[in-house]
Amino acid sequence: MIRLHDTMAREKRDFVPADPKRITMYVCGPTVYGRAHIGNARPAVVFDTLARLIRHTYGPDSLVYARNVTDVDDKIIAAAQAEGVEPSVITERYERLYLDDMSALGVAPPTIAPHATAEIAPMIAMIERLIGLGHAYEAEGHVLFSVPGDSDYGALSRRDRESMIAGARVEVAPYKRDPADFVLWKPSDDNVIGWDSPWGRGRPGWHIECSAMIRAHLGETIDIHGGGLDLIFPHHENEIAQSRCAHGGAPLARYWVHNGFVDMGAEKMSKSIGNVVTPVDLLDAGHEGETLRLALLSAHYRQPLPWTGTLIEQAKATLDGLYRTAGDALPGEADAGVVVALSDDLNTPLALSRLNALEEPASLKASAALLGLLTKSADEWFRGGTDESGIEARIAERADAKKNRDFATADRIRDELKARGIVLEDTPSGTSWRKE
Repeated sequence: MIRLHDTMAREKRDFVPADPKRITMYVCGPTVYGRAHIGNARPAVVFDTLARLIRHTYGPDSLVYARNVTDVDDKIIAAAQAEGVEPSVITERYERLYLDDMSALGVAPPTIAPHATAEIAPMIAMIERLIGLGHAYEAEGHVLFSVPGDSDYGALSRRDRESMIAGARVEVAPYKRDPADFVLWKPSDDNVIGWDSPWGRGRPGWHIECSAMIRAHLGETIDIHGGGLDLIFPHHENEIAQSRCAHGGAPLARYWVHNGFVDMGAEKMSKSIGNVVTPVDLLDAGHEGETLRLALLSAHYRQPLPWTGTLIEQAKATLDGLYRTAGDALPGEADAGVVVALSDDLNTPLALSRLNALEEPASLKASAALLGLLTKSADEWFRGGTDESGIEARIAERADAKKNRDFATADRIRDELKARGIVLEDTPSGTSWRKE
């Protein structure tokens, strides 16, 4: 039995899907206007791991996993104007780079990746329905959701009215009936991306995108809705309100799951602050994607994760040990202890502790796969990406130097290889090497 911490309930609950043969999960994906940072990668890795667990528990075809792409947004428009190109040039570039980065971290593609620009019709239809039901209104080319008309607004974040208005950074606008009302549709000038609608040429607000795409691809009520803690308010709160009011009170999701932040000190990692490190920076520095994945999974997903060089070093050392134990074994049966740990609200620290204690290579390989780890052969892991013939030649030079009792040269060759990340291990049968 999988148990998940449900943000709405503020407690762990047994996960009981509406239909075990078609479990639905939606996770808020990237807004593609810039390169993803390692904090952006945490939800991708966390929910990829949850998807692996669900498929292990309920069957490989049991899950429909949707992760959207926001490809119309004010930041995208600004980036396109700065370069003098169409928004699609920006969005296609950064979506491709996002997918490359996530793939390097072992994140499998979702079942569905709906794009906002391809889902305008469902958004307009939902907005029209909200207007017809009295939950939204048109004003000066905008359409706004009427927050006071939804008596349950705020149930997810549990904020009072004043803190909700402050937390949403509400724009003071004369066309709003209430300061808390939020935009469903906004006008677009002729030089800005837009679509025809009953309210004039414009583009959708951010929140309506997810509600409409969930309804179009997964249904009115889904099993799991995921994302970062920063999305609880106002984004997920607004999604809930829109969907509930459009669908006669039906809940948007049965379980709400949120991951904590990655930080670089006192502040969460954020592009706006500028305290970011990107996966590509780390990969270019020589770190393996699997090392970064393990580092992201080393803390419980709901807890903050301080990103440090030590964290990466520890992850690399852990993987070295796991690869030595697993060798080139074929996967067997996953260890029950690892499955139990992951089933308890995705307790990856406990699962990793159990992994480290396993001695049966086939079970270790199968168990690690639930976390997206040990995806290479041991030889690939320890030797991949190196000039093997060059290293073997240097080892032969060192052997000749030792034979001639030229220990200074032998030590120099060892030190030169170590500086390149190559560790030599002398044994009675000869010298072997591995990547550090």
